[in-house]
Amino acid sequence: MALLLRVVVLCGLADFIRSLSIDSPSEQMIEKAKGETAYLPCKFSLGPGDQGPLDIEWLLSPADNQQVDQVIILYSGDKIYTDYYQDLKGRVHFTSNDLKSGDASINVTNLQLSDIGTYQCKVKKAPGVGNKKIQLTVLVKPSGTRCYIDGSEEIGNDFKLKCEPKEGSLPLRYEWQRLSNSQRMPTAWLAETTSPIISIKNATTEYSGTYSCTVQNRVGVDQCLLRLDVVPPSNRAGTIAGAIIGTLLALVLIGLLIFCCRKKRREEKYEKEVHHDIREDVPPPKSRTSTARSYIGSNHSSLGSMSPSNMEAYSKTQYNQVPSEDFERAPQSPTLPPTKVAAPNLSRMGAVPVMIPAQSKDGSIV
Repeated sequence: MALLLRVVVLCGLADFIRSLSIDSPSEQMIEKAKGETAYLPCKFSLGPGDQGPLDIEWLLSPADNQQVDQVIILYSGDKIYTDYYQDLKGRVHFTSNDLKSGDASINVTNLQLSDIGTYQCKVKKAPGVGNKKIQLTVLVKPSGTRCYIDGSEEIGNDFKLKCEPKEGSLPLRYEWQRLSNSQRMPTAWLAETTSPIISIKNATTEYSGTYSCTVQNRVGVDQCLLRLDVVPPSNRAGTIAGAIIGTLLALVLIGLLIFCCRKKRREEKYEKEVHHDIREDVPPPKSRTSTARSYIGSNHSSLGSMSPSNMEAYSKTQYNQVPSEDFERAPQSPTLPPTKVAAPNLSRMGAVPVMIPAQSKDGSIV
């Protein structure tokens, strides 16, 4: 009888302890895209025996497993505390305004890759206790997808069509489609339409058209377009010859410029050397004024011994001649024939009589 009573008491105590329960599954996985909002549910039920104060605590175990569990939000004593974890400050909130109603769910906004980890909800209302874990995975949507051609799109060539997203969490799924020419993909490409790269061999004009590449993962989709124009081979020999001729002309032009510059420099250098080269062995030039005066003086002295008739002849022959600019060469006096002037004529010309003593043949004075 005592044993039966003890079993009943233990069972009633167990039911009393298990009175607080979490309604949703204890383990859950959620995947969301970067930048979105994650809703983490945590709803609970209370029993009649749960009379203690209500405490709700959310913990985060980071994915790198290098940090201890971090408290990210707490409800205790009818107050909410959110300043525990700096990385989630301002981005985690309770979804309900009345937590006593049994809803301890939270929202995590503007998800980042650092938010990946295991979140645990703990609800306590003595003597009842309950908890729940949620695995949150943050993925990056495919974006910035670029389609391009790797190689020369000429008839008979081999090249590749490539589809590359700038970012996107793995795994990624690819799908190529043709948007023109009856929208049928070439048969040779069918095996690679789900690959990021399509290898084209021995291209023909039938491959020309518009193509799309769709990239997708579990949280998003992105797409790019590509225009393929397969053309005849270009005249490569003419292109190469034109490039060579252009290079040679450029070299000739550069050579001419260098030659002209050097020639001009040599001329300037020569002019400077001639300008500054002063020869000390060259005598200074004679004064033109003194030469002119000596020339005129000699002419005046010659005129003093001339008669009026000779003066007239001299003026016609000599004064019509202009002396040379080169005064270094002394002018030559004209050679006049000896003339005899009478004494009266000399007086009229202003001559002064001078007594000359008589001399013998040997030069002695008589």
